[in-house]
Amino acid sequence: MRTPLAAGNWKLNKTVPETCRLIVELLPGLQAVSGVEIVLFPPFPSLMVASILLEGTGLHLGAQNMYWEVKGAYTGEVSPLMLKDFCQYVIVGHSERRKYFGETDQDINRKVKAALEHNLIPVICVGETLEENETGRAAEIISKQVKGCLTDVTVTNGSQMVIAYEPVWAIGTGRAATAEGVDLLIRNVIRPIMAGMLGEHIAQSVRVLYGGSVNPDNAAEFFVKPEIDGALVGGASLKGDEFVNIAKAASQA
Repeated sequence: MRTPLAAGNWKLNKTVPETCRLIVELLPGLQAVSGVEIVLFPPFPSLMVASILLEGTGLHLGAQNMYWEVKGAYTGEVSPLMLKDFCQYVIVGHSERRKYFGETDQDINRKVKAALEHNLIPVICVGETLEENETGRAAEIISKQVKGCLTDVTVTNGSQMVIAYEPVWAIGTGRAATAEGVDLLIRNVIRPIMAGMLGEHIAQSVRVLYGGSVNPDNAAEFFVKPEIDGALVGGASLKGDEFVNIAKAASQA
């Protein structure tokens, strides 16, 4: 059985004081949720204080991005070595990184390998644009991205990595994909590709999340599907009651 995962990606939101207030608001509700792994992804400046507030709570902490080198003349970058003392997870390949910062599958592949080398669990994001979806190319694009991100990657346990399927056209738009469509894409595209690259056992044990306008009203529709193991939540993770209710929906499913 794959343990459901509820991940809150705060993106470019919340100062350090605001981070403290939101975590304090979230903790009572999230700690009451059983059977679900919960990870918060605040901005870089808040990671240290977040790690202190989350210590001993059962909740996990992740970074929204990282560079693949451990040190050097890379102004503005953050290395896995700098994150491993605070974080258990790191998001790599989010569509916003691809779109605004030109990240490629090769870049993401390097980040995946660096994360694994330093015992960070990469949450590897894949997803097609609206045009690619409407022209029937979703499976082709997702196949290319998964293969590119996992090239020469070696894991011995499925818990060492997470895949997040986030159709670009659904992120922050209020227009979510259908639960049936996501379930089929994971079953027929993402897991078979992982099986071919990492082995069937690993493919069946890696958690695959859905992300894209997930909210308390539609979360249960996704979580009841056998191939969907949770959600990477954006805007709703900034609202205490909404994120708690999404986590509860994962637990009930």
